Amino acid sequence: MRSLLAGITALALAGCTGVPDGMEPVTGFDTQRYLGTWYEIARLDHSFEEGLSNVSARYSLNEDGSIEVVNRGYDDKVGKWKEAVGRAVFVEGESTGHLKVSFFGPFYDSYVVFELDEAGYSYAYVTGYDRDYLWFLSRTPEVSEEALASFKDRAKAEGFDLGELILVEQDRNKAE
Repeated sequence: MRSLLAGITALALAGCTGVPDGMEPVTGFDTQRYLGTWYEIARLDHSFEEGLSNVSARYSLNEDGSIEVVNRGYDDKVGKWKEAVGRAVFVEGESTGHLKVSFFGPFYDSYVVFELDEAGYSYAYVTGYDRDYLWFLSRTPEVSEEALASFKDRAKAEGFDLGELILVEQDRNKAE
């Protein structure tokens, strides 16, 4: 019985680290170039980010080869910054933009980079294990209207429902 429960738990957790049907993570991924700070330009909202503006993510390399993830956002209701620290590891090898990230012990979720500015690593489109998760990340707190339109076009083409898309205010990060 214990083996059965362990197997069911493993299958359930594995489902959260997959890739949405029909999508492919980027290849030729360069961890060193991806490290550093990224600003959240747009997202599909979830409880863990609800009410947050000025969201950014900082990625740095841990000694064991995993990646430290520090997500930071401003909670307008309480008037202060919130931060979550996690750990990411590659699922398919370091040259594929498919990682699993954990902020809560042994529980991982997918982090799938499905579009990346290969020349400058200036923007990335990221999803989770299904199309309920979507982020547009940029190295700068602002992007052009053309960049936002390209993101929306690609997201629609990939089957994302953008009806609940949030454009993330970055007014506090512009001053940093």
